Amino acid sequence: MKSAVVIGSGIAGIATSIRLRKKGYNVEVFEANNYPGGKLTSFIKNGFRFDAGPSLLTMPNLVEELFELFEEDASQYFQYKKKEVVCNYFWEDGTIFSVDADAQKFAKDASKKFGVAEGKITNYLNRSRKKYELTAPIFLEKSLHQSSTYFSKETLRSFLQLGSMDIMNNLNYLNKKSFQEPHLVQMFNRYATYNGSSPYKTPGIMSMIPHLELHLGTFFPKGGMQNITNSLYELATKKGVNFHFSKRVKRILIENKRAIGIETEQETVKADLVISNMDIFPSYKKLMPDEKHPEQTLKQERSSSALIFYWGINRIFPELDLHNILFSKNYKDEFKTIFEKKNISDDPTIYINITCKEEKNDAPKGSENWFVMVNTPGDYGQNWEKIIALTKQQILKKIKRTLGVSIEKWIVTEEILNPKLIEKKTSSYRGSLYGAASNSKFAAFLRHPNFSQKIKNLYFCGGSVHPGGGIPLCLLSAKIVADQIKEIKNR
Repeated sequence: MKSAVVIGSGIAGIATSIRLRKKGYNVEVFEANNYPGGKLTSFIKNGFRFDAGPSLLTMPNLVEELFELFEEDASQYFQYKKKEVVCNYFWEDGTIFSVDADAQKFAKDASKKFGVAEGKITNYLNRSRKKYELTAPIFLEKSLHQSSTYFSKETLRSFLQLGSMDIMNNLNYLNKKSFQEPHLVQMFNRYATYNGSSPYKTPGIMSMIPHLELHLGTFFPKGGMQNITNSLYELATKKGVNFHFSKRVKRILIENKRAIGIETEQETVKADLVISNMDIFPSYKKLMPDEKHPEQTLKQERSSSALIFYWGINRIFPELDLHNILFSKNYKDEFKTIFEKKNISDDPTIYINITCKEEKNDAPKGSENWFVMVNTPGDYGQNWEKIIALTKQQILKKIKRTLGVSIEKWIVTEEILNPKLIEKKTSSYRGSLYGAASNSKFAAFLRHPNFSQKIKNLYFCGGSVHPGGGIPLCLLSAKIVADQIKEIKNR
């Protein structure tokens, strides 16, 4: 039987292993950590359970699809519910707005709240849907680095409508042109952060992202976000994928421009295929130091990272839901500080995720588990100890100004994750959450392809390569890899 080695057990690595197993390969997954999931993990401290990384689930069908490959009932492994409220937004001027999951109701509510014609909002959402439907089959579901992608009816249809895609202007320009009203502009500008970019630089085509929330929906998996990892890991092992934890890969073995296996700290493993779920930067720099590197790709600007405080709060906040945003007063300055000054704004936008709103057992009775995150630059050698201490005080002050509560006395447990630790735990270069930033209209084409153009039988999946970061795109990267690999016949 032909064999495949997957380096890393992030969500894309697990999904790739499942797809290759279905194609008849003997699959071995090597993971440096002693657990699967990469960023998609969780931990428990003093009775509080925290999802450690990604906190938003969209397009759960991409998870279910992996079970359907084997005609398994996905609901036996993976269950979820659709959220009726997408997110609660708070501004320091006292404005509060809850985004309803129903697009029509959202348009009506937003029109009434912000004084913008309902038709303008509906038109924006319809354009968001159109952009997604035109581009997803090409830019998200196929390789951009194979000529066959460009010779199809879908591609021709998309290119004929490029003028309506808002590629030439940035997202903020589009949103200001569409709404003018500052609260609504800021709310739609926030979608740039879904791929770690700046709304003042990322192209307007990113306005398709709201479609994922307001047309396709947001969801919460039973057991928390880590159950995505747990369910797929269970499926993979059940179908015969072998996982090797605490086994760091030192090198990808290459002979005559062909990947032939890997070398760990303990052994050499030969394979017919090698797939790296490791960040593309260390994949080349650490695992293939002697090969020619795609320097232009590796020099791309990195996406934003994060500073996360995991707080056990000994109090209930009924005004908060699963997803909550406390906006900064000066959004433009916040992103300038992140991407140009490589620092955190003194008035950062704060995201608060509270899973016990859905899973009561995630926190002790009368308490809540707060995942408190601000966007940050990657690790460029900053004094993180000083930045963390200062930012914590800024967060506490902002919560007091916005919610009217001095939260310090209610914090009974704390853990902290910063860009430096993110890189250490996940090998994400500079601690970036999404690989390269999308602060350019050409960013999609500059991402590394899902295969090596110079080394045969070498493939790449995960958030640092095409089509990008985030759970849905990582799962799609696994599908793109598998689609390029032939099924083994007569097994």
